[in-house]
Amino acid sequence: MKDNSTPERHPPEDAHDPDLAEALLRQQAIGVGLRHMFDAVVNEPVPDEFLSILKSADERQRGGA
Repeated sequence: MKDNSTPERHPPEDAHDPDLAEALLRQQAIGVGLRHMFDAVVNEPVPDEFLSILKSADERQRGGA
């Protein structure tokens, strides 16, 4: 099964300039790294202290409405 989170991209065929091709590959690597970092942050659990703050805010809002 193929991983769809990192689509395969190749430098355009008209990019004969080695500097341009290298820049495009570097940009792709940065994008992949950022996606992995974002996924790691999104999948982290919400700290209990933050959940407690949200619960308190909800209770105050219900009591004041």
